[in-house]
Amino acid sequence: MSILVGEALCGDGNEVAHIDLMIGDKSGPVGTAFANALARQSAGHINLLAVLTPNLAVKPSTVMITKVTIKGAGQAVQMFGPAQKGVAKAVADCVAEGTIPADQAEDLVIVCGVFIHWLAEDDAKIQQYNYEATKLSIERAMANNPSAAEMVEQKDTAKHPFEAADGPAEESAEESAEGDGD
Repeated sequence: MSILVGEALCGDGNEVAHIDLMIGDKSGPVGTAFANALARQSAGHINLLAVLTPNLAVKPSTVMITKVTIKGAGQAVQMFGPAQKGVAKAVADCVAEGTIPADQAEDLVIVCGVFIHWLAEDDAKIQQYNYEATKLSIERAMANNPSAAEMVEQKDTAKHPFEAADGPAEESAEESAEGDGD
Protein backbone atom coordinates (compact mmCIF):
# COMPACT_ATOMS: atom_id res chain seq x y z
CA MET A 1 0.00 0.00 0.00
CA SER A 2 1.37 3.40 -0.93
CA ILE A 3 -1.03 6.25 -0.15
CA LEU A 4 -4.79 5.94 0.17
CA VAL A 5 -6.72 9.21 0.33
CA GLY A 6 -10.17 9.84 1.79
CA GLU A 7 -12.37 12.89 2.22
CA ALA A 8 -15.79 13.56 3.70
CA LEU A 9 -17.91 16.46 4.88
CA CYS A 10 -20.62 15.71 7.46
CA GLY A 11 -22.97 17.83 9.50
CA ASP A 12 -23.91 21.45 9.19
CA GLY A 13 -23.58 24.83 10.79
CA ASN A 14 -20.44 25.88 12.59
CA GLU A 15 -19.96 22.33 13.85
CA VAL A 16 -19.57 20.89 10.33
CA ALA A 17 -16.76 18.35 10.03
CA HIS A 18 -14.57 18.23 6.94
CA ILE A 19 -11.99 15.46 7.10
CA ASP A 20 -9.14 14.91 4.64
CA LEU A 21 -6.93 11.93 5.41
CA MET A 22 -4.13 9.74 4.14
CA ILE A 23 -3.58 6.10 5.08
CA GLY A 24 -0.32 4.31 4.34
CA ASP A 25 2.56 2.19 5.57
CA LYS A 26 4.69 3.45 8.46
CA SER A 27 7.76 3.00 6.26
CA GLY A 28 6.34 4.97 3.31
CA PRO A 29 5.47 8.60 2.56
CA VAL A 30 2.48 8.65 4.92
CA GLY A 31 4.78 7.42 7.70
CA THR A 32 7.11 10.32 6.96
CA ALA A 33 4.20 12.78 6.98
CA PHE A 34 3.00 11.26 10.27
CA ALA A 35 6.41 11.73 11.92
CA ASN A 36 6.75 15.28 10.59
CA ALA A 37 3.28 16.21 11.85
CA LEU A 38 4.18 15.16 15.38
CA ALA A 39 7.69 16.61 15.32
CA ARG A 40 6.98 19.95 13.66
CA GLN A 41 4.42 21.78 15.76
CA SER A 42 3.81 25.51 15.39
CA ALA A 43 1.76 28.16 17.13
CA GLY A 44 -1.91 27.63 16.38
CA HIS A 45 -1.27 24.32 14.64
CA ILE A 46 -1.36 21.69 17.33
CA ASN A 47 -1.16 18.16 16.03
CA LEU A 48 -2.08 15.30 18.33
CA LEU A 49 -2.56 11.57 18.43
CA ALA A 50 -6.10 10.26 18.23
CA VAL A 51 -6.85 8.54 21.54
CA LEU A 52 -10.01 6.89 22.83
CA THR A 53 -8.97 8.05 26.28
CA PRO A 54 -5.58 9.09 27.65
CA ASN A 55 -3.20 6.12 27.50
CA LEU A 56 -5.29 4.31 24.85
CA ALA A 57 -4.21 5.49 21.40
CA VAL A 58 -5.93 3.99 18.37
CA LYS A 59 -4.35 1.65 15.87
CA PRO A 60 -3.47 2.40 13.16
CA SER A 61 -1.69 5.25 14.92
CA THR A 62 -3.47 8.41 13.82
CA VAL A 63 -2.22 11.98 13.97
CA MET A 64 -4.81 14.74 13.80
CA ILE A 65 -3.62 17.90 12.09
CA THR A 66 -5.43 21.22 12.22
CA LYS A 67 -6.79 22.60 8.96
CA VAL A 68 -7.23 26.09 10.39
CA THR A 69 -5.22 28.06 12.92
CA ILE A 70 -6.44 27.33 16.45
CA LYS A 71 -7.14 30.80 17.83
CA GLY A 72 -8.11 30.23 21.44
CA ALA A 73 -8.47 27.87 24.35
CA GLY A 74 -12.06 26.98 23.49
CA GLN A 75 -11.17 25.86 19.99
CA ALA A 76 -8.14 23.93 21.33
CA VAL A 77 -10.31 22.11 23.88
CA GLN A 78 -12.73 21.17 21.07
CA MET A 79 -9.82 19.67 19.10
CA PHE A 80 -8.45 17.80 22.14
CA GLY A 81 -11.91 16.71 23.31
CA PRO A 82 -14.90 16.05 21.08
CA ALA A 83 -13.06 16.09 17.74
CA GLN A 84 -10.35 13.78 19.09
CA LYS A 85 -12.92 11.36 20.50
CA GLY A 86 -14.91 11.33 17.26
CA VAL A 87 -11.85 10.66 15.11
CA ALA A 88 -10.48 8.00 17.48
CA LYS A 89 -13.80 6.16 17.73
CA ALA A 90 -14.15 6.13 13.94
CA VAL A 91 -10.67 4.62 13.50
CA ALA A 92 -11.37 2.00 16.18
CA ASP A 93 -14.74 1.11 14.65
CA CYS A 94 -13.17 0.78 11.19
CA VAL A 95 -10.72 -1.78 12.59
CA ALA A 96 -13.44 -3.60 14.55
CA GLU A 97 -15.68 -3.76 11.46
CA GLY A 98 -12.87 -4.89 9.13
CA THR A 99 -12.73 -1.76 6.97
CA ILE A 100 -9.10 -1.57 8.07
CA PRO A 101 -7.80 -5.14 8.38
CA ALA A 102 -6.78 -5.73 12.02
CA ASP A 103 -3.67 -7.59 10.90
CA GLN A 104 -2.47 -4.38 9.17
CA ALA A 105 -3.29 -1.95 11.99
CA GLU A 106 0.24 -2.02 13.46
CA ASP A 107 1.87 -1.39 10.06
CA LEU A 108 -0.30 1.52 8.91
CA VAL A 109 -0.57 5.14 10.00
CA ILE A 110 -3.22 7.76 9.33
CA VAL A 111 -2.71 11.51 8.88
CA CYS A 112 -6.10 13.13 9.46
CA GLY A 113 -6.83 16.79 8.73
CA VAL A 114 -9.53 18.14 11.07
CA PHE A 115 -11.49 21.38 10.68
CA ILE A 116 -12.84 23.11 13.81
CA HIS A 117 -14.77 26.29 13.01
CA TRP A 118 -13.83 29.16 15.32
CA LEU A 119 -17.55 29.74 16.11
CA ALA A 120 -18.42 26.09 16.83
CA GLU A 121 -20.24 25.67 20.15
CA ASP A 122 -22.01 22.29 20.31
CA ASP A 123 -19.44 19.72 21.45
CA ALA A 124 -21.82 16.78 20.93
CA LYS A 125 -22.26 17.77 17.27
CA ILE A 126 -18.50 18.28 16.84
CA GLN A 127 -17.89 14.78 18.16
CA GLN A 128 -20.66 13.13 16.10
CA TYR A 129 -19.86 14.93 12.85
CA ASN A 130 -16.12 14.22 13.16
CA TYR A 131 -16.92 10.56 13.84
CA GLU A 132 -19.14 10.34 10.76
CA ALA A 133 -16.73 12.22 8.48
CA THR A 134 -13.68 10.24 9.63
CA LYS A 135 -15.44 6.89 9.26
CA LEU A 136 -16.69 7.79 5.78
CA SER A 137 -13.24 9.10 4.78
CA ILE A 138 -11.60 5.85 5.87
CA GLU A 139 -14.21 3.76 4.06
CA ARG A 140 -13.69 5.79 0.90
CA ALA A 141 -9.90 5.61 1.15
CA MET A 142 -9.83 1.85 1.70
CA ALA A 143 -12.18 1.32 -1.27
CA ASN A 144 -10.37 3.86 -3.52
CA ASN A 145 -13.58 5.86 -3.85
CA PRO A 146 -14.47 7.77 -5.79
CA SER A 147 -12.99 6.17 -8.88
CA ALA A 148 -11.70 8.35 -11.70
CA ALA A 149 -14.70 7.26 -13.77
CA GLU A 150 -17.15 8.35 -11.03
CA MET A 151 -15.40 11.69 -10.71
CA VAL A 152 -15.50 12.35 -14.45
CA GLU A 153 -19.15 11.27 -14.64
CA GLN A 154 -20.15 13.77 -11.93
CA LYS A 155 -17.75 16.64 -12.64
CA ASP A 156 -20.32 18.82 -14.40
CA THR A 157 -23.24 18.13 -12.05
CA ALA A 158 -21.53 18.04 -8.65
CA LYS A 159 -22.50 20.90 -6.35
CA HIS A 160 -19.99 22.02 -3.73
CA PRO A 161 -21.79 23.24 -0.57
CA PHE A 162 -19.61 26.36 -0.41
CA GLU A 163 -19.23 27.12 -4.13
CA ALA A 164 -19.77 30.62 -5.45
CA ALA A 165 -23.37 31.22 -6.48
CA ASP A 166 -22.22 32.69 -9.77
CA GLY A 167 -19.00 30.79 -10.39
CA PRO A 168 -17.06 30.71 -13.65
CA ALA A 169 -19.20 30.30 -16.72
CA GLU A 170 -19.15 26.83 -18.18
CA GLU A 171 -18.77 26.60 -21.91
CA SER A 172 -19.98 23.54 -23.73
CA ALA A 173 -17.81 21.80 -26.32
CA GLU A 174 -20.26 22.94 -29.02
CA GLU A 175 -20.00 26.59 -27.95
CA SER A 176 -16.23 26.33 -27.89
CA ALA A 177 -16.16 24.83 -31.39
CA GLU A 178 -18.51 27.54 -32.70
CA GLY A 179 -16.21 30.28 -31.42
CA ASP A 180 -13.14 28.81 -33.12
CA GLY A 181 -14.29 29.77 -36.60
CA ASP A 182 -14.67 33.52 -36.01
